[in-house]
Amino acid sequence: MNDKSALLDQLRIDRDPEKSPAGRGWIWLAALLAVLVAAGAAAWLWRGPASVPVKIAVAKGNSASEPGAGSILDASGYVVARRQATVSSKITGRMVELDIEEGEHVKAAQIIARLDDTNIRASLNQASAQLDYAKAGLAETEVNLANAERDYKRQTTLMQGHFVSQAAVDNSQTTLEALRAQLATQRSNIAVAASGMRVAERNLDDTIVRAPFSGVVTVKAAQPGEIVSPISAGGGFTRTGIGTIVDMDSLEIQVDVNENFINRVLPTQRVDAKLNAYPDWHIPAHVIAVIPTADRSKGTVTVRISLDQKDSRILPEMGVRVSFLDTAAADSGKPAGGVLLPSTAVQASGTVGVVFLVHGDTVERRAVRLGAAGGDQVTVLSGLAAGDKVAVGDFTQLKDGSKIRIEKQGPEHD
Repeated sequence: MNDKSALLDQLRIDRDPEKSPAGRGWIWLAALLAVLVAAGAAAWLWRGPASVPVKIAVAKGNSASEPGAGSILDASGYVVARRQATVSSKITGRMVELDIEEGEHVKAAQIIARLDDTNIRASLNQASAQLDYAKAGLAETEVNLANAERDYKRQTTLMQGHFVSQAAVDNSQTTLEALRAQLATQRSNIAVAASGMRVAERNLDDTIVRAPFSGVVTVKAAQPGEIVSPISAGGGFTRTGIGTIVDMDSLEIQVDVNENFINRVLPTQRVDAKLNAYPDWHIPAHVIAVIPTADRSKGTVTVRISLDQKDSRILPEMGVRVSFLDTAAADSGKPAGGVLLPSTAVQASGTVGVVFLVHGDTVERRAVRLGAAGGDQVTVLSGLAAGDKVAVGDFTQLKDGSKIRIEKQGPEHD
């Protein structure tokens, strides 16, 4: 009996009240953790999402006195030469001398090449001999004519004394008139021979190729020993050009302007030009003319622009960007409309755009109207004032009222 009691005592559950507080401790710990999590979530909701890192760009006044400021339209084009020529010979012949190289300056009428003149010089000698022969025949005819005139006078005198017949007088008169006609023919022969000689001299002169105007040689297209001709022979072995000469004083700019904006371009309008090769060099220029026709395929109108500054760095076919300036603002010296911003600070869509104006640690989304864009800057015509600060960053993370964090930035955004 005592053994069974002992076994039952071993199976009995100990419900000692001193051990129950430990179990309730775990419950209190879990409740405390839940409270902390709820407090953290509330704090996150109260503070909002994390701030967006941005840089700051300051709107600058668009002063017409600054290079490129006051632009109402930008366009791109090329430097072209209004006066250039591919020089060739007037006759077909073998070139024996070439006196030009690329980059060489030449003067007007300077000899740049010579052709083989052997045959032409022989023709000139022949024409000269024919002229001398004609002159000798004229001299002989003049002597015979003088003798015929004396004989006619003598025969006339003798007929008056009845010493000769009328037939003798008639024969002497006929001889005289024949010599007079022969004299006229000889004079015509001399004129023909002289003309032939002048042609031979011109042909000889045509073997010398001269520069048509002063300029710079840009292309050397032939070599001594090659056949050159003013027309193509079709066989591929005849050169039709000796070299190309460009008059650097005739350089100008030609740009294609969208026909929708051609009303902004006026004759004599001031232009600021920048070569692609020298983007920091502002070249003053002005509009020469608007070509009165449009390109149907491109929807553009060609504008000719004169360069007010000549420089050896300006070369034909160079790419160039031009800004057509607001003439009224440029002449008055007053600030042109709008402000300038880096292009990275604006979400542009045609003539409108969006910027994020900075107010402390938040931004305001603002729509703006855009003007001309040039290089890394864009003109904002309305919506901003000089000195306004706008955010530059990931625009996909920005919206009206977004919190921002200003990062360290370079001087280009100051």
